[in-house]
Amino acid sequence: MVDVATESSLKQSMDSALKHYSSLFFLPSFRKTLATVGFLCICIVGLSTVALFPSFGGFIWGLFLGVSLFVLTLFFDWVVSNLVLRKDLIFDMRRTVALSLFCWVLWLAFIIPGIMFGVAFGTSYWINLCLLGFSAVLTLRLVVFLASSANGFIRGVLASVLQPFSCIVFFLVFWARIDSGFPIRALPFLLISPVLSFASAYLFISLIDRLGRRTHGVPAMSIFKAFMLNWVVGLNEPIEEFLQKLGEDEAVEVSFLRFASSETKAAIIVPLVHPGPFKNIGSSVLPSMLKHEFEKEFGGDACVPLGILGHELDLASQKQNRKIIAHVISSAKLEATINKATPFFRVADGFATVSCQVFGNAVLLSFTLAPKTTEDLPQELGHIVREEAEKRGLDCSIVVNAHNSITDTAEMDESLDALRDLASKCLEKTLSLPSRSFEVGAATVYPKEFSLNDGMGTGGITAIVVKVAEQKTAYVVIDGNNMISGLREKILSALAEKGFDESEVFTTDTHAVSAVVLGRRGYHPVGEVMNHDILITHIKEAASTALSRLETCNAGYSSFVVPQVRVIGGSRINSLTTLVDEALQKAKRITVPIFAFEGFLLVLLLAVL
Repeated sequence: MVDVATESSLKQSMDSALKHYSSLFFLPSFRKTLATVGFLCICIVGLSTVALFPSFGGFIWGLFLGVSLFVLTLFFDWVVSNLVLRKDLIFDMRRTVALSLFCWVLWLAFIIPGIMFGVAFGTSYWINLCLLGFSAVLTLRLVVFLASSANGFIRGVLASVLQPFSCIVFFLVFWARIDSGFPIRALPFLLISPVLSFASAYLFISLIDRLGRRTHGVPAMSIFKAFMLNWVVGLNEPIEEFLQKLGEDEAVEVSFLRFASSETKAAIIVPLVHPGPFKNIGSSVLPSMLKHEFEKEFGGDACVPLGILGHELDLASQKQNRKIIAHVISSAKLEATINKATPFFRVADGFATVSCQVFGNAVLLSFTLAPKTTEDLPQELGHIVREEAEKRGLDCSIVVNAHNSITDTAEMDESLDALRDLASKCLEKTLSLPSRSFEVGAATVYPKEFSLNDGMGTGGITAIVVKVAEQKTAYVVIDGNNMISGLREKILSALAEKGFDESEVFTTDTHAVSAVVLGRRGYHPVGEVMNHDILITHIKEAASTALSRLETCNAGYSSFVVPQVRVIGGSRINSLTTLVDEALQKAKRITVPIFAFEGFLLVLLLAVL
């Protein structure tokens, strides 16, 4: 067997990356952001000065300062988002104002202590801390814009300085009431501190960039910008350009089973491609894309359950998706001549379950460990099963990982031998059953109540019902990334109540649902936030509709290889995803030394003014 520990490590690094990135861009609504900025500027920054100047005139000047800061913030945020960075897809008005909100929170960390010290020891403490806060804000904005904006260095610097400098001008006007000569004395600080801020921001970014150069030959911030464009505006091309360069070519096997009468009724398609790595990148959306394109070409209802593999075969881009789809559609133009099938048969041994049904010389076989965790299974298990099938005279093996149960623990390494032995027993028993003519019906429902945020992909729920003699079997495929433990058993029980003798439920493992929500996993497995009653109602609807469409069918099958498909590869995707954690750890280590030293120099500068 392959190293299960390695597969588990890769899975953990992927999940860790998803959780980090899915939380990067959670921002409040524009209205809430605007209101909060107004409150901070007017009520906290402006009116807090009344503590220093407790008079009606002090109140008026404080109110003037606060309103001016609020208006200036909004005006220059508009200038940045619409003029300076007008072609930037990330920094629209909402996100630019949100950045200013974070900057004001940072500035307040200096202003509020400054007010307190100013009341106790004199206004110079308030002024000096305000100036230090100005430098801190400028440094933060330089880091953010230089690291994430794709508009170039000059525009990034301009976007960084406009808002802080416009605000400090009004602070200077206010301070001139206290000491008319102070603006001139502050001039050296306002000339030198931006240089220190830029140097600190540039050093911070450069040190993190080295991580990417060392592991991938490209700056880490360039990869970060590509991720930003995907998470913020959904662009997949920038990050896929990196994945294409970092990837390697592999031959990808695809097997499928097609049912047809006068026209296609249904298809079960299993490409040995992992539907990842996340969101709309690479093969994450392949299950729904393949389903829809196949149905568009041939009609009927198609489904794309997960094969036996892991993240080592994530496709590098959607261009590779289209290559797989083109080969499937081309190979599916075959005659469906098989008119005999065995009944569905299941073998279980404790927590391991194998299900099997044979159509002519093709076998459809699936694995599950439900109610224990059923995650990605190593490719070697699939190879062993295919060899066992070939020994018994079968030409084609469509081997499926049901991927239909997830808990907080995984015991896959203890289950592989059991699954291999059960597969052999299941094949042996199924082939001993009599083959008879069969009927097939299929249907797909697209629940309006559930979205990607809930864990439901755009492929919806597909049910394929196969009737052999009096046995009615329902295959249910949900376009989602795994399923909470116990839900499979509830679904099978509900289908049994509807009159189905046998049934099994699968998920596609689509990673289109990954990194679209906050949470410990970065996605919701099927049933974690969905209403189970509504979900099961839709499943019963799909199965009942499929049952009503039963029709005597023939089957056709194919197994072929798509050459030179660009995949990311296990080692590459592991290093790419661990780069997230490495960058965060690096940032934590260098933040204090760099910015504390900057602060020390600024304090010395203020001391000599």
